[in-house]
Amino acid sequence: MTVDEMKNRKKQYGYSCEQIAELSGVPLGTVQKIFSGITKTPRYDTLRQLEKIFAGEASYLGTGQPFILRETQCTYQAGKKPGEYTLEDYYALPEERRAELIDGVIYDMAAPTNLHQQLIMEISVQLHTFISSQKGSCKVSMAPTDVQLDCDDKTMVQPDILVMCNRDSILRTHMYGAPDLVIEILSPSTRRKDMNLKYGKYAAAGVREYWMVDPDTKKIVVYDIEHEEFPVVYEFGDKIPVRIFHGECEIDFKVIYEAVRFLYGGS
Repeated sequence: MTVDEMKNRKKQYGYSCEQIAELSGVPLGTVQKIFSGITKTPRYDTLRQLEKIFAGEASYLGTGQPFILRETQCTYQAGKKPGEYTLEDYYALPEERRAELIDGVIYDMAAPTNLHQQLIMEISVQLHTFISSQKGSCKVSMAPTDVQLDCDDKTMVQPDILVMCNRDSILRTHMYGAPDLVIEILSPSTRRKDMNLKYGKYAAAGVREYWMVDPDTKKIVVYDIEHEEFPVVYEFGDKIPVRIFHGECEIDFKVIYEAVRFLYGGS
């Protein structure tokens, strides 16, 4: 893989130099010089380390496990360890920095891709249209909407899409408590967190239904947490019933895929 190809993937997926340095073992200064163009001809072994990040080798660094780029845990205040951060630290972050606070750990969030944002918009429009047609009390919100999930000072998340039906939980500044429906669009930098950590948090907090949309595989995994059903896997092209609305609302992914197909290069 060439440096230009790695630069394109870095831009496409919103990877930060800090993430790449941490996961590849290449010094941050070296990473910054390569991707800024200062270093024109990087050493071969350096390129091989970086290539493992972008190519997603199945045996990354000899672990035998598939490599998944994850969001980094960042230290923002001297003297505090992961698990000790609170909403006070969260609100002290620079406004331009997207992050989530989960169980006292601050996670940086990479900038979303155009495909990610278009999927959020298309799904949200269908949800909003149904709720409006029923004159329902539920409200649809999109990231970045703060959700104080556990109603404590250790967790504040920003789901890609949420539906909150309890108007008392909708405050001017953020949502308070568990939404009824949460939908996350998976990306290389959030996949592990969305599939494991956040699923567990949502289920424990009382989220009734959780969707994970995977743009790469064009699949959607739906968890009916409220009824403790096994997850159901759908594909782009299916109509997916929304359980919190008893299946009366269906999200038509055939329509959604047609709207975003151009971002797949016409595939």
